[in-house]
Amino acid sequence: MLAIIAPGQGSQTPGMLNSWIANPELHQLISQWSMRIDLDLMRLGTSADADEIKDTANAQPLIVATSLLGAHALGIKNFAFASGHSVGELAAAALSGAISEEDALRLVRVRGIEMAKAAAQSPAGMSAVLGGDRELVLAKLKDLDLVPANDNGGGQIVAAGDLQALEALSLNPPEGSRVRALAVAGAFHTHFMSPAVEPLQNLAAGIQSFPTSVTVVSNKDGAEVTNGAEVLERIVNQIANPVRWDLCMQTMKNLGVTGVIELPPAGTLVGLLKRAVPEIETFALKSADDLDAAREFAGRHA
Repeated sequence: MLAIIAPGQGSQTPGMLNSWIANPELHQLISQWSMRIDLDLMRLGTSADADEIKDTANAQPLIVATSLLGAHALGIKNFAFASGHSVGELAAAALSGAISEEDALRLVRVRGIEMAKAAAQSPAGMSAVLGGDRELVLAKLKDLDLVPANDNGGGQIVAAGDLQALEALSLNPPEGSRVRALAVAGAFHTHFMSPAVEPLQNLAAGIQSFPTSVTVVSNKDGAEVTNGAEVLERIVNQIANPVRWDLCMQTMKNLGVTGVIELPPAGTLVGLLKRAVPEIETFALKSADDLDAAREFAGRHA
């Protein structure tokens, strides 16, 4: 049984569209999307440097567009589940048929802008806590008034909140763990992002949703969702709430998923799956050169 998943912010790399736009149809598609959302995705994905595409307002739409472009190139329809990490949920929603690709890109364009605005209002950040006992890590974060914004499984929890509290965490990490500061502009998936929710809700209210063609595994709680309106509602509310990727992985395991393809820019989620649920075979679709191997992989699991 096959699942297709989409990565979140932080997975972007300079030039990540280069191999895909060699295909004239994909080149035309990314040009159309750029015009529709008034953002030059083509330039951002080919010639922009790492600092420019790290900007939240640029990174989020670029990542979702790259994932959707990879899905177009892959052309696989007979998969059973879709999921995404954080902003990757918008790519998953489009893959599932819950919303259109254009609406997913409209949403992610506004999402990136509004989250960047929210981040600018209060200095805050995020740090990955790697290793250590999960309960000890969570207790430490609670003591410091930090939020486990991404519970990623496989011994990785991303803490978010006040910069001084994050510094205290780094200086005195939970036993058996190490702390790595993340180069992000704010405390995503926490109350710091609350100002971004209402603008997304207003936009989402005018977007048509549909029953999904494949089941979506939700970041909120790992639940299986097939109602398109619920998929959309969960994505909007998740902006200011933690990502439970650990539960998404467990759900895929429980549902009997045997193979997972991570769409471009791939690599991060495959790494988490390998550590948390090694019995699930994985494939990272990183460039157009991987397409034949990805289709062969899908043929063994779909």
